[in-house]
Amino acid sequence: MCTMIVEKAKVSGSGKGRDGWFTLRQANVSYDHPFHAPLDHAVNIDFVNPELGLDARVAVELSADAARELVRAITTALERGDQQHVRS
Repeated sequence: MCTMIVEKAKVSGSGKGRDGWFTLRQANVSYDHPFHAPLDHAVNIDFVNPELGLDARVAVELSADAARELVRAITTALERGDQQHVRS
């Protein structure tokens, strides 16, 4: 059964796609059936720039455990970066 769960976030950064680097504008995060990963359900993240069309997309499909570990790693890296930046 499809969950139809989708969350969107405005982002600022760069992604590397088939045609090289492009500016990212949005992340679409869903919890649903993956297209490629051998999982029943996955956290699917599409980093996109809607203004540039369908080729301006970087897709990731993660297990729920991998997504939680990624959230933990991002949070830790940000906290460490904040601490180091304050010291400089």
